[in-house]
Amino acid sequence: MKLQADRIEGRNAIARHGPGGVIVDGQEHRRSVVVPWTGTVQAWPVDAFAALTEAHFEMLAALAPELVIFGSGGRLRFVRPALLAPLLSRRIGVETMDTAAACRTYNVLLAEGRSVVAALLFETAATRSPDAS
Repeated sequence: MKLQADRIEGRNAIARHGPGGVIVDGQEHRRSVVVPWTGTVQAWPVDAFAALTEAHFEMLAALAPELVIFGSGGRLRFVRPALLAPLLSRRIGVETMDTAAACRTYNVLLAEGRSVVAALLFETAATRSPDAS
C-alpha cells in the first residue's frame, strides 16, 4: 500500500508497507526493522512478540528520539511496561499500535518534522503465535 511521497528530503519516509515488510528509501525490509527519522534504517533483532526484551527498547532509546512508534505486528498488542523502562526513564514517548497503523502514524509525524522512530515487528511464520494475525 502506497502511503505518501516516497521521499521527504533527508528523512526516512516509509513508502510502502504490507504484512511482509516495508519499503524505506527504495530498500525493502522483510524482517523487524527500526526506522529512525534520519540516519540508517537498521534491522531490529527480534522475530516474535514474545521474544521482546528490555534490550530491544534500549536500542531504540539510544537513538534519542522524542517519540517511538511501536508496531506490534498484525494486531495491537502491548508489551509489559517494565520492558519500556529504557524509553520511559529518558522521557521518550512511546505509542503502540499494529504495524500498519504505526507506518502511517510514523509518516505523519515525520512530515511534521518530529524526531520519531518506528520500531516495526514482523514476525516470521515459524515464530508467530497461533492466534497472531
